[in-house]
Amino acid sequence: MAATTIPEKGLTTILDALDKANAGVAERFPGDSPHRQPVHTVYGGAHLFKADTAQKLGALALRSLQDFAPDAKTFASAIGLDPALADRVYLRVIDKLTREAVEDFRIDFEDGFGNRPDAEEDEHAQRAAGEVAAAMAAGSLPPSIGIRIKPLSEELKRRSLRTFDLFLTVLFERAGKLPSNFVATLPKITSPDQVAAMAAACDAFEYWREIAAGTLKFELMIETTQSVFAADGSVALPRLVAEGGGRIVAAHFGTYDYTAACSITAAHQHMRHPVCDFAKHVMQVSLAGTGLWLSDGATNVMPIGERAAVHRAWRLHAEHVRHSLETGFYQGWDLHPAQLPTRYAAVYAFFLEGLAAASDRLKNFVQKAAQATLVGDVFDDAATGQGLLNYFLRAMSCGAITEDEAVQMSGLTLEELRGRSFVKILRQRAHT
Repeated sequence: MAATTIPEKGLTTILDALDKANAGVAERFPGDSPHRQPVHTVYGGAHLFKADTAQKLGALALRSLQDFAPDAKTFASAIGLDPALADRVYLRVIDKLTREAVEDFRIDFEDGFGNRPDAEEDEHAQRAAGEVAAAMAAGSLPPSIGIRIKPLSEELKRRSLRTFDLFLTVLFERAGKLPSNFVATLPKITSPDQVAAMAAACDAFEYWREIAAGTLKFELMIETTQSVFAADGSVALPRLVAEGGGRIVAAHFGTYDYTAACSITAAHQHMRHPVCDFAKHVMQVSLAGTGLWLSDGATNVMPIGERAAVHRAWRLHAEHVRHSLETGFYQGWDLHPAQLPTRYAAVYAFFLEGLAAASDRLKNFVQKAAQATLVGDVFDDAATGQGLLNYFLRAMSCGAITEDEAVQMSGLTLEELRGRSFVKILRQRAHT
């Protein structure tokens, strides 16, 4: 054995000092969530929500597609889609809108609902909870659902938490449990104490209802400057997440409140403004590896009116979705059923365009058993291997490709894909 200079005892002391730090990093940054992330969140006013809302939105989305783009060529021309992908994308969009048009829905008691008399909000909170319970019984809920409450500002804090409590109380009394993947959304955060108060309300509800601690989850709306940088100049997000006590599952960017807070005039408030990209970069860097999902905001130009207007709005929406995907935000908001066709078309095209290259790189990487490889002019390392695997997982979960196509194109088994770990795949193959 080759001689070294540092005595073994001294080296052990140095290495042992890292144990606590490394364990802390592993705990704070567990990696990507193993659960399916929706490609969008559809928001709708609480006063409008019904047990069959998701199905009605799908029907309206299909009607919009049929009315304004009755064939693949028209649709591709309207949104700027590669003609080579037109037929494939068009058919998959129709299938998606028919089968599962809404992946995530948020019953909105904030901007989409407005400020109403307390008695009226109480009534809608109870009614909406009853509709969710009815949808649970009928099996008509989308895969993910939740509510957005009002901010915990001084003026609205009591109203906000009353709606939260009232909605959950009626839902538990009617259904006896929460829907799977239920989440509450906390908007317009200006202080870590507001996040702590939300976590405390979750604690209290679970205690008095005698349900398992940690059952209730919530997500943060990043739409104020204070939710990006704290008063002392530090990045605010890590503190906000810490105050959530393990309950926070996602951070959603709010385009229009944030641009307004940065003094951007209304005419220039849009998803691709540089101030939005800056805030989202901060979100990415500060939350990378934590397992929290990131979501972009919404396109507020609705695809309504005559054909030309719908096509312009469709193209704008598709461009916004594409920009989000290219910058690493795989989820966004949709505000109108006619935006669903372009949401799925943009997502599907994004994954299908890069499928062949990703397939070649992933197959080559696996075959080389984690050794660095060069395919064309792209250099791969182990982290890139996981990124390539994630590409297939996202493409498969959103419906861009089928499970059979994912197996064929990735060179992996379905079991390996579902395991979601590139390192585990390599280890298992090394022992076979």
